[in-house]
Amino acid sequence: MSTIALRVLFLVFLNFSGYAISGDKEAGEARYNKTCINCHGPAGKGAASYPKISGNEISYVTEKLQIYRDGIEIGPNSGLMIMMAKPLTDEEIANLAEYLKDAKYTN
Repeated sequence: MSTIALRVLFLVFLNFSGYAISGDKEAGEARYNKTCINCHGPAGKGAASYPKISGNEISYVTEKLQIYRDGIEIGPNSGLMIMMAKPLTDEEIANLAEYLKDAKYTN
């Protein structure tokens, strides 16, 4: 079974078992504004060649960041994303996912 499939199964298990890490929205916003905003723009709205990342399910953001943290390339900006995700802890990933789920850009 592929690494990605195993990770998805693990995340599904965590979500249904009640053991998933619950994120802190405020901590996620602080972490986002420290490193992610430079490429993905305010509230994850997207900028230039960097996609909109707000409004996604927690499991989606968590899975993507964990895959990048594991050094797996999954898109055109993988090199940069791997470098940015490597130092993230599980808690920071959960916080980012919680923040991005409902992040809204207001001008």
